[in-house]
Amino acid sequence: MHAKERNDLIISWITISIAFAWVFGRQGLNITSFLSVFPMALVAVGTGFILHELAHKYTAIHFGARAEYRAWMQGLVFALLTSLIGFVFAAPGATYIFGGHINAKKNALISLAGPATNIVLGIAFITLAFLIGPYNPFFETASLTASVNLFLALFNMLPIFPLDGSKVFSWSKGVWALVFVPLLVLVFL
Repeated sequence: MHAKERNDLIISWITISIAFAWVFGRQGLNITSFLSVFPMALVAVGTGFILHELAHKYTAIHFGARAEYRAWMQGLVFALLTSLIGFVFAAPGATYIFGGHINAKKNALISLAGPATNIVLGIAFITLAFLIGPYNPFFETASLTASVNLFLALFNMLPIFPLDGSKVFSWSKGVWALVFVPLLVLVFL
């Protein structure tokens, strides 16, 4: 991983964590509430965002392409602005794929790798929260991490270009539905 890619990932991670911390702090611009939630947001976004992007990268490399994450500064600013009004619309950047012979199926599988990672992490953290119980000091972090991962998976699986779901949907509506419908049920349960 090059220094630029690493720095873009770190800047995106911290920025999105700040946005989620404002929203999950539930008290607007209360700095005490923000500081209590920020470490949890770092864990949630660190697993959800960074592992999502790395899944795209290493799946693309597996298929013989080069891949690099690039931050989108306007999207990061927009995430911060939307968090101030109570929700996070994060468009932090993307993993760009270069070279290789990437057909529609491989492109869909590369796209699916990110949300699939989020789904696995979401289920793992739901399980962890259930096992440790609500009186454990890590319960809230596990619950928040599960929520963020499942939200990221659901959002990214929307069949709207340039989101991951659009590439999966274009390749196979059946595979898209097989992932999206249970995910939708899981998120709203």
